[in-house]
Amino acid sequence: MMIYRNLRSPAVPLLAAALAACSGPPAESDAPPARALETTEFGAADGKPVMLYTLTNASGAQVAITNYGGIVVSLSTPDRDGNLGDVVLGYDNLDAYLADTPYFGALIGRYGNRIANGAFTLNGESFALAKNNGPNALHGGEKGFDKVVWDAEPTAAGDGLTLAYVSADGEEGYPGTLSVRVVYTWTDDNELHIAYEATTDKPTVVNLTNHSYFNLKDAGASSALNHEVVIHADRYTPIDETFIPTGEPAAVEGTPFDFRQAAAIGARIEEDHQQLQFGLGYDHNYVLNRSGEGLELAVTVYEPDSGRVMEVLTEEPGVQFYSGNFLDGHHVGKGGVAYERRSAFCFETQHFPDSPNQPQFPSTVLNPGETYSTKTVYRFSTR
Repeated sequence: MMIYRNLRSPAVPLLAAALAACSGPPAESDAPPARALETTEFGAADGKPVMLYTLTNASGAQVAITNYGGIVVSLSTPDRDGNLGDVVLGYDNLDAYLADTPYFGALIGRYGNRIANGAFTLNGESFALAKNNGPNALHGGEKGFDKVVWDAEPTAAGDGLTLAYVSADGEEGYPGTLSVRVVYTWTDDNELHIAYEATTDKPTVVNLTNHSYFNLKDAGASSALNHEVVIHADRYTPIDETFIPTGEPAAVEGTPFDFRQAAAIGARIEEDHQQLQFGLGYDHNYVLNRSGEGLELAVTVYEPDSGRVMEVLTEEPGVQFYSGNFLDGHHVGKGGVAYERRSAFCFETQHFPDSPNQPQFPSTVLNPGETYSTKTVYRFSTR
C-alpha cells in the first residue's frame, strides 16, 4: 500500500527527530509500515515553487529530495542495531542552499567535474565555458543543473521522483538544447537508484552525476576518516596542480591510491605523495575495472561504529573519490552541525574529467538521434 500526503508547512523536520520514535525493528505482531510519499513546500527559487519530496519505504527508511538542483537533502538508513540515522550532509532549508553550498547532494550537469581552461572543441567548433574553478570549468558552470528548478513528478508506483529539465542551446556555453530526465527510486531494500537520460538537437558533451556527501556514522558531525573503503579499480587518473588529469592513467599498486583491499580513508591520506599534495587529499577519478555493460559494483564503504555499509554500483567507466578536503567548518548544516574538513566523502560516478579535451578517454559526446542513458545505485545495509 502507498500513502500520499501533501503538506503545506515550510519547515523541514530533521529525519533523526522524525524517526526517533520508530527506531529499531518492529515487533512481530506489528503490521509492516506502508510506503509513503510526502510533499512539502520548501520555498521558491527563480520565481518558481520548490518542493521537498520525502520517500519512506516499507521498513521506515527515508530519502528526501528537492526539485531545486535535484538535491538529496537527507537519507536515513538503519545502523546495525536498527536505529535510523541520516547519512548525508545538507541543510534544513532552501535559503541555505541558495546562499552557499559545495554541491551538497545535487545533480550535476551538463558536465560533472572539470574541463581544462573552460574550453573545448567539438567538430571543429570552439566553445568557451565559465572558468568557475581557477582556470577551469567545474560542474556545469556558474549556474549548472545543481542551481535550477526541475519539473518534478512522483513515479507511478509512488516509490520515486521523476525530474525533468530542458537546458537551452548555449546555456553556460554548451551547444545544443539538452532535454534531461532523471529518476530517483527508493526501494524497500534501501537502495537509491538514479537513472539519467538526455537527448540533444546539436552535438554536445554530457556527463551527469550526483554529488552527495556521505558520513555513514553521523552525517558529518565527526570525521569520516575511519570509514573503510574498497574501490574496484587498478588505475586512476593523476592530476596536475589545477586538478586536471594529465592524460595517462596510472597504476594504484604501491601508492596511497590503492583501495583494492579495504583501507580506512585516513590510513594513508597524509603520506608524502605528490598526487595527495595536488588534490589536498583524495580528489581523483578512478578507472573502474569493468567486465562489460550494465551495473557493476564499483565501491564499498563500511563504517565500523555504526555497522553501516554503502555499496555503489554503476554503468559508468569512472568514479571520483573526494575526501571532503575543502570543507572547513563554515558550512553549518542540518541540526546546526558545522561540517569540518574531511567530515564526509563523495563517490561521484562519471565519465572522466576533461574528456572533451582528451580523446583517449571514453567519449562524452552526445549527438542528435542518440540517447544518453546511465544508471547508478547507492545500496545501504549493515554488518
